[in-house]
Amino acid sequence: MVQNLWDPSAASQLKGGLEELVYRSNLLGRDRRVCNWGGGNTSSKMIVKDFRGRDVKVMYVKGSGSDLATMKAHNFTGLRMDDIHPLFERDDMSDEEMVAYLAHCMIDAKHPRASIETLLHAFLPFKHVDHTHPDAIISICCADNGRQIAEEIFGDRFVWVPYIRPGFKLSKMIAEGVLANPKAELVLMEKHGLVTWGETAEACYAQTIRIINEAEAYIEARVDNAKLFGGQKHAPLPAETRRKIAAEVMPAVRGAVSGDKKMILAFDDEEDVLTFVGGADAPELSQVGAACPDHLVHTKVVPLFVDWTPDANDVEGLKQKLIDGIAAYKEQYKAYFERNKNEGDVMFEAAPRVILIPGVGMINTGKSKAMANVSGALYHRAIAVMRGAAALGKFVSLSENESYNVEYWPLELYKLTLAPPEAEFSRQVAFITGGAGGIGSETARRLAAEGAHVVLADLNLEGAQKVAEELNAKYGEGRALAVKMDVTKESEVQAAYKEAALYYGGVDILVNNAGLATSSPFEETSLDEWNLNMNVLGTGYFLVAREAFKVMKEQNTGGSMIFVGSKNSVYAGKNATAYSAAKALEVHLARCIAAEGGPLGIRVNSVLPDAVLQGSAIWNSAWRNERAAAYGIEPDQLEEYYRKRTTLLVNIYPRDIAEAIAFFASSKAAKTTGCMLTVDGGVPAAFTR
Repeated sequence: MVQNLWDPSAASQLKGGLEELVYRSNLLGRDRRVCNWGGGNTSSKMIVKDFRGRDVKVMYVKGSGSDLATMKAHNFTGLRMDDIHPLFERDDMSDEEMVAYLAHCMIDAKHPRASIETLLHAFLPFKHVDHTHPDAIISICCADNGRQIAEEIFGDRFVWVPYIRPGFKLSKMIAEGVLANPKAELVLMEKHGLVTWGETAEACYAQTIRIINEAEAYIEARVDNAKLFGGQKHAPLPAETRRKIAAEVMPAVRGAVSGDKKMILAFDDEEDVLTFVGGADAPELSQVGAACPDHLVHTKVVPLFVDWTPDANDVEGLKQKLIDGIAAYKEQYKAYFERNKNEGDVMFEAAPRVILIPGVGMINTGKSKAMANVSGALYHRAIAVMRGAAALGKFVSLSENESYNVEYWPLELYKLTLAPPEAEFSRQVAFITGGAGGIGSETARRLAAEGAHVVLADLNLEGAQKVAEELNAKYGEGRALAVKMDVTKESEVQAAYKEAALYYGGVDILVNNAGLATSSPFEETSLDEWNLNMNVLGTGYFLVAREAFKVMKEQNTGGSMIFVGSKNSVYAGKNATAYSAAKALEVHLARCIAAEGGPLGIRVNSVLPDAVLQGSAIWNSAWRNERAAAYGIEPDQLEEYYRKRTTLLVNIYPRDIAEAIAFFASSKAAKTTGCMLTVDGGVPAAFTR
């Protein structure tokens, strides 16, 4: 059952009606069984002072493009009720007219555009109104016998309105239905949702929760788990097996769904998903249509259901079915668009947002990890609705044309324009080794600032996690992932890429940066020291690049690798034979990979820094003392020594290297590969040409 979360103690601390509205809205949005991400709307009518100090009756209603769970006071729009009341006398009003009219009713031009369902709230003669999309209610509203079920549950306490797209007509229809039924406590919107009200914020919220629980209790008494979704046809594969399979197929899926625009993926194998995809009726049930209009923009009308019999030994077979299925889905979506398009419509990406795999789970796609997660969250709600509707009767959805007109509805598309514009590295995943260090962490910040999702791989997992937490706090959950990895261990490198594939779908940018440094005269260089440098700086770079190459080739969308070499890659460093030789190996390895990667659109370039002391674990180790000794100076004199030996008389910082890496990874270097760029302040002995 849905819990009533109202806390009288917390509510008593609120100041005025708008704060109560924010509190009530956040409580409703907190439980996604009550309201979808980004969906639903709430309102409160109150008296406020206008700019002249006069008392004015105002309705605050959720602004377009916000989410009930997280919205604040500035996300609501205040409208003068005296200006809205005359609209009730009209017979009709277009969306465009309504939006323009409501803009004139706003008490503050800086408020967001009012919700398309503003008049639904305004026309109802109640102080507080909630419009939500509860799973239990939509189960009834999406059952072929829903109205009869509603009569059994609610008697004469409800108003039923047939499906029409939100706007003036629906708002007036709801108000007229409520006014005609003095006993009405709720409105059920066919294939859409619930409307409730109350004279206080607390009463309104309590009414919403009570109505939902009445419906849920009725449904749960009729659910037969043994027969759910037609009964189990395919049992879930073991957790480790299904996640291994998902990690193996995700890069191919990512390549297939990306097309002109790359997509970020998310994997989901929660219990309800596995139950649904394993059901005998799932192939047909999943294709009926969306469970709620709010879902359409993020899930499309239907998911791709993959006809595959779960078999851990048939991963290649699954991969081919996924590739073929995505191609067919795209063609079907293009045909759907052509059948229903209106003048001026521009087709979205044709790839599926939801991919269902029996025995394995669900893959979701989106322009970001956050949007892929939204797609998945909404499909969890769809599964819950289909579960309830199928227990009551037969699940039904909007017609194809109704669905299209919601998906491409200008007022729905307006919400998408409120998102921040995409940046240079949006939709891309960067895999950064040595991610906890000075150069690695600064590179992660630089790429994330322009939209990248980043994987921070490091032996120092705690340090990598700290950087990931910083980036997620700044740019949103899911933008950074920390993984523990020793670049010299093949199994750990492969496991790290599998983890990245499972989390994001693949990799677009590799920053091969993990490193160490040692110093000793050549005759005193031990085999252990030589092997250490070769293992980390040679073999490590090889292993990391090879696995990235495989992923990029599987995705078939190109890619960029940046090797962080050193001035010593081209300069014979004194007392640093092992280090210098390994660094020279790195840049030639990069050139070799560039030669093979070119036809695949995989670019490989190198950045050659020198003396980046800030934030460096290497320079805070014995290496600092060793280099100081090689130059006959004290360790604390190194930074000034390095500055003075450059022709530009500058010090080099991690952000300088990050900037060079960002250049090579960006579209500005789209036609550059096999190149070396020095960022050393100008050391003549290390000039590359």
